[in-house]
Parts: sequence; C-alpha cells; structure tokens
Amino acid sequence: MNFLNIFVLIPLLMLLGLWMARSIRQVRTVMVTGASVLLLAAVGLTVAYLQARSGGDTAEMLFTDSWAWYPALNICYSVGVDGISVAMLLLTSVIVFTGVFASWRLQPLTKEYFLWYTLLSLGVFGFFICTDLFTMFMFYEVALIPMYLLIGVWGSGRKEYSAMKLTLMLMGGSAFLLIGILGIYYGSGAQTMNVEQLAALHAIPVEQQRIWFPLTFLGFGVLGALFPFHTWSPDGHASAPTAVSMLHAGVLMKLGGYGCFRIAMQLMPEAANELGWIFLVLTGISVVYGAFSACVQTDLKYINAYSSVSHCGLVLFAILMMNQTANTGAILQMLSHGLMTALFFALIGMIYGRTHTRDVRELSGLMKIMPFLAVSYVIAGLANLGLPGLSGFVAEMTIFNGAFQHADTFHRVWTIIACCSIVITAVYILRLVGKILYGTCTNPHHLTLTDATWDERTAVIILIVCVAALGIAPWWISDMIGESVAGLVSPLTCR
Repeated sequence: MNFLNIFVLIPLLMLLGLWMARSIRQVRTVMVTGASVLLLAAVGLTVAYLQARSGGDTAEMLFTDSWAWYPALNICYSVGVDGISVAMLLLTSVIVFTGVFASWRLQPLTKEYFLWYTLLSLGVFGFFICTDLFTMFMFYEVALIPMYLLIGVWGSGRKEYSAMKLTLMLMGGSAFLLIGILGIYYGSGAQTMNVEQLAALHAIPVEQQRIWFPLTFLGFGVLGALFPFHTWSPDGHASAPTAVSMLHAGVLMKLGGYGCFRIAMQLMPEAANELGWIFLVLTGISVVYGAFSACVQTDLKYINAYSSVSHCGLVLFAILMMNQTANTGAILQMLSHGLMTALFFALIGMIYGRTHTRDVRELSGLMKIMPFLAVSYVIAGLANLGLPGLSGFVAEMTIFNGAFQHADTFHRVWTIIACCSIVITAVYILRLVGKILYGTCTNPHHLTLTDATWDERTAVIILIVCVAALGIAPWWISDMIGESVAGLVSPLTCR
C-alpha cells in the first residue's frame, strides 16, 4: 500500500472508532490516537521526502500511485506529493492535533461533533495528496459539507445564518470550479484528469484557457476569500466553534490558494499571463480592505476573521506575481497564516469560554488574571504583524521581495498598496493587545477567572513552537518548497 493512503485510511478508521465509542473518554481516546498517528505520519513523510530529494531523486512528484476508479471518464484515484503538498499535510496534521485538545471539554453531542470534525479532516488530507482533478474535487466537497453542521449545531451567535451563508457561497464557488474542471478535461482532449499529465502535455488551447482559467481561479478563490466573494468568511469564523475556526481558517481556506496555484495557474499559464492582472487587482483590494475592516471591528473573532481575509488575499496576490520568490512566499504565507490564525482562534475561544464575551469594549486587564493566555495572545499578535523571528516576517518579506522583482509600474504600484497592510495590521493588533490585556479590569466577575488548563496549554504551546520554528529556521522548508515551486512557475514566466 502506498504510504500516502494512510492520510485517508486513518481518518476512516477514526470515523469507525467514533461510531463504536460509547463514552466521552473513548471518544477522546480515538481522537487523540488518530490525530497523533496523522501527525507522526506527516513528520515521517516530511523526513522521507527530504531524504529522497537529498538522495538525488529529481521526479516532480514522489510516492506516486494510481488506479482506475471510474474508467468511463478516465477518473483515477491518483496520489503523489511534492514539497508544497508535504508542507500542507504537515500544517493540516498540526492543526487537527491541536484542535482536538482545543475541543477537549466540548459539550454537548461530543461524539457527533468529532465525527463531523474528522470527516472535515478527511476531505482536507485527501485533497492535498490527490493528483486527479475529479478526485481532488470530490475531497474538496467532502471538506466543505461538514462545515454546515459544525457551525449550525455547535456554533454561537447567528449560527444558522452563518452556516447557510457559508455553504451557499462555497457551493456557488464549487459550481464554477466543476465547470472549469470539466472544461479542462474536454478542452484538452488528452483523455486524462491527472494534473501532472495535463501540465506536461500543455494540451489546453489558449482559446480554451481564456474561458476556463477565470472560472477555475474564481471557484478556488471564493474559498480563499477573494474580494468581493469573501463575505461568508467573517460570519462563518465568528459563529464556528473554536476548533472548527482553527481548522477552517488554518487549513480549509488554504485549499483555495493551493487549488489556484496547482490547477488554475499550472494548467493554464498563457491565460494566467493574459488575465491574471484582473485577479491581481481583486487580491490587492482583499489585502488592504481586510486589514482596514479588522480595525473597526469590536468582536475578537471578527477582527481575526477580517485579518484572515487580508492574509489569504496576500497568498493569492503572491501567486499571481508568477515568479519563484513570490510563489515560495505564498506557500510560506499559507503555513504561517495557518499556524498563527489557529493560535488566535484557539486563544479567543479560551478567553470567550471564561468571560462569555468577545466584545473588546468589555475586556481589559486580562494579563494579571490569565497570564498564560495573555502572553500567548501577545505572541500571536506579534506573529500576525510580522515581527522578525516569527513566521509572519519570513512569509511576508519573501512575498514582497518577489513582488518587487517586477519592474513594470502596474505590479510595483499594487505591491506598494499591499505593503500598506503591514502598517494597518500593526495598528489594530497593538490597539487590541493594549485594550484587552493591559489596564485595570472593570468587570468584578473577571477577577475570579482561571488561567488555561493542561489541554488548552498543550494546544497553545505546540502552535507557538511551530510559529517560532518557522520564523527562526525557515531555510529547510523554504528549500523544500522552492524546488517544487520552480517547476510549477517556469511555464508562467515564459511569456
């Protein structure tokens, strides 16, 4: 059996184990065991991939395998990974593992909650290992469907509205995506849905690319919070339970950027060169608009949700720069944002669970009351605004360095506009930290609150270590990503 299949098999076994579980203790045992195995598998895959590369293996995709699933339409279950896929699997495994501890005390319907949480994880893992267009789309849909119930049942606030809005908008994006995938398949005439084969054959005529590129990029871009189709994201994040917000913002939104890069840009490079400027403008708006919107919010989750719109917009912005440096920065930004936004949402959930409010105007003086959570929040904020030594600095500097490699006025102007988001981010992060953590506590009830429990500390410490590790020692993962990006970017730079 191909090693990559473990990322689908383990979640399936977890679903079976959860179905058979008869107590909360058994449910927790299944989740911790399964999430631990997935994390170890991702670490093992990363080591194996790096060893294969250092051993001289020059294949673009490693650990590949394929078998016919639906021969009538040439649909196969094809798997394989490159440096980008390995990085995304590692990110997903960390978020899934920490999300289990962030949901440790969730009530009610704990078993049912983790069933849907695991199904969501299954879809994400499957998407990142597959190399067949239709199979990727299938796992993409598997990852989206559980969000409706996870928000609608276990969420807070206007959860039914948020769940419906999120589902309808993402399904609308999926419709564009399905049309684009079918157009790629029939337009190429190559009788294959394998992404690597389609890219190698350069089989899609330019006239066809001009039609299917916008649909495909838009389909994935909706999930990546592309302006003006981002409005589902803040409502969805604000209403979702803590671990779902972590997985949603930390990993699920990365499916959008990954799909735009792997499918839209790689398979249709000529159309990307011709039409990419349109989406570059939209992503530039997302970057600045999301940052400004975060400044005026008073709900902690909405602040982080709009911050995610800005940072995910930066991912798509970098992808559309179409050079190796910027595209490497885009993948680093996916990793950085995934870790730090998961940390943010975890901390917000822990603070809300104690204070029963997310309103910034009702919070103050938390540093003295819950120092561990407060210090962790400061670290997350510093990573978000790009402090050197943390993950945000490495990712954003790589992106802007690559973006400035374009000598033309159009790209330079939009790069300068996007750079303004750094200052805006610093404004709302520093104001937020000063308001809720320092000063005098004005609510007597808050004075009796306790700090983080052992399970909460476990999730937070792991995420902080990962954020710091990516910021202090980025070279190994940057080199791993850069090798894969080089092969994908080369057709885009041949104009």
